[in-house]
Amino acid sequence: MRARTPRSLVPLIAAWLLSCGGPQAAPGPRGGSSVPDFAVDDTAGNEFRMAEHVGNSVLLLNFWATSCEPCRLEMPHLHRLQQSYRDNGLRILAVSMDGPESMAEVRSRVSRYDFSFTVLLDVDSEVTRLYNPRRAAPFNVLVDRSGTIAWTHEGYSAGDEVELERRIRDALGLEATPSQS
Repeated sequence: MRARTPRSLVPLIAAWLLSCGGPQAAPGPRGGSSVPDFAVDDTAGNEFRMAEHVGNSVLLLNFWATSCEPCRLEMPHLHRLQQSYRDNGLRILAVSMDGPESMAEVRSRVSRYDFSFTVLLDVDSEVTRLYNPRRAAPFNVLVDRSGTIAWTHEGYSAGDEVELERRIRDALGLEATPSQS
């Protein structure tokens, strides 16, 4: 005889499953929508304004935090992708969701690992509210040259970089590599 779950627990179990990565919609803007504008500083103190880059490049917004282990594991792949596709028009923007209390750690990590991509400091959570309201980390938003969100992806597991590269190549208008066919 199978045990039955009391009806009063069903909403609680459903809420728990959704909070633990069960089936759910990706946070922030959905594929096919236009990107909202924002302006924040990068780690060098330069202002980055989204509207100035839409149309010029394929943009990958990568939301991360210094305390996020999957983010740390994904960073070398982002570095390689930026190096490989920069000349084709890819621009990776790593959006740090760290607050003022850990900003020194962000700058230290960027300096230590010599990232080949731009790191944006979302100190006031402006960009995160627009694109990643659930504060998922890592969370990628791929924006094509027309300023449309082509793809979003939450989390990182070994092998996710293969799909990310395929999506980047598609957005850049490049043919699939033999390993992606």
